[in-house]
Amino acid sequence: MAQKEIDAIRALLGAKPRPVGWSERRQRLDEVGSVWPVADDVTLETVDCDGVPGEWSLAPGSDPSRILMFFHGGGYCSGSILSHRRLVTEAGRAAGVRTLAIGYRLAPEHPYPAAHEDAMTAWRFLRRQGISADRVAVGGDSAGGNLTITLISRLRAAGEALPACAWLISPWTDLTMSGATLDTKDAVDPIIHKAYLAELADAYVPTSVDRKDPLISPLFADLRGLPPTLIQVGSAETLLADATRFAAALGSADVDVRLEIWPHMIHAWPLWNAKLEDGRLALASAGEFIRAHGG
Repeated sequence: MAQKEIDAIRALLGAKPRPVGWSERRQRLDEVGSVWPVADDVTLETVDCDGVPGEWSLAPGSDPSRILMFFHGGGYCSGSILSHRRLVTEAGRAAGVRTLAIGYRLAPEHPYPAAHEDAMTAWRFLRRQGISADRVAVGGDSAGGNLTITLISRLRAAGEALPACAWLISPWTDLTMSGATLDTKDAVDPIIHKAYLAELADAYVPTSVDRKDPLISPLFADLRGLPPTLIQVGSAETLLADATRFAAALGSADVDVRLEIWPHMIHAWPLWNAKLEDGRLALASAGEFIRAHGG
């Protein structure tokens, strides 16, 4: 059943040629990410996070005083609250928390550090709502996973309170693209390929910035003192090594880290949880992790 379901998702993703322009790419990700709508029992509310677009969601029975702040993926160049709405709302249900999805600015119109600035603005907005940092989990997929870690690293560097835990789905942690699985998994990954990542990195990172900068590639950061972290990645991903190497780096820094490698799963597979059992199971595991660590 799992193989049949993931094959159906692969067919969905391959139904049209990959778009070329930025606006076309954004439209395509919104389209495939929102094929299945949000469940009828979820309450959505648009929020202005001090100039950064956001959206609250709450499923029945969830605790509105506990928060999952989520940063969508899309290589810092695409993705939106819409494309990830089903993922975020069902993650909130699984964790029993309210969610806050963040619509940060995108490259190439808004290169680094625009997304970082928006992430910090949204975090400060959330904290001003009277919500304690230890009641917040921060998560993201792909580039959103990168943004999750860099936000937490900036908070730690400033001596500020950190979120209770971090949740990373298929994180893009190395913008130097040195991971071996970019080559060894290229034939089985239907979404992410090295040349495509290089194009995204070129759009996002100014030429004056070293791509080994820890705020660009958190794989190379000093990770000591970070909160408990769950990393979920599929075995059929070119970014598999970004996840496994980052988990090892966290472990070497004495961070409480849990790494899950899901057989046959593709990049950011929980996006399609409505029709993919392994997507629902991954969200259930993440929900258990967030509950256990106080977010």
